[in-house]
Amino acid sequence: MVLGSENTIRESRDWGQEYQREPAVMETAKTILVVYHSQGGTMENLARRFVRGAAREQGISIQLKRAADARLEDLLGCSAIAIGSPEYFGTMAGLIKDFFDRTYEEARQRTVGLPYVVFVCGGNDGRGALMQIERIASGYSWKKALEHVRITGSPVEQDLVAVEELGQTLAAGIDFGIF
Repeated sequence: MVLGSENTIRESRDWGQEYQREPAVMETAKTILVVYHSQGGTMENLARRFVRGAAREQGISIQLKRAADARLEDLLGCSAIAIGSPEYFGTMAGLIKDFFDRTYEEARQRTVGLPYVVFVCGGNDGRGALMQIERIASGYSWKKALEHVRITGSPVEQDLVAVEELGQTLAAGIDFGIF
């Protein structure tokens, strides 16, 4: 999903394609890359709520990608990254790790200081996945922009609102040059 300012959103059910809002003229090169993995739909819903919040800021484009579809070029072209992962057996999703594996060597020197946030949902407590993602982000020398969102169990409306607010706050910070 790529969102710019205003206009309409065309949707496609083909996961190989991006959802896109087409602005008349792209106002800025500031982009938030949202990388997530979802098997049952929970993390996809959370990622979409993050995007909804981020889209409130008019000067930011949002690129929503499943981890398996996210590429090095997406990472190198973003102004900030949000990572959404379920916690499986106390660890991050394998496809989130795969994204890091595929991009690390080429991106680590070129993304130093990249602002990042994480939202995790775990049946246990989510701390294992969060710790692993933070450790890898440290290897890239990324900068934690905001407190991450950690959800235990099935998300309730309060959790969805927290993820949406995380998206809006990150987008506002990027737009105003805070992060």
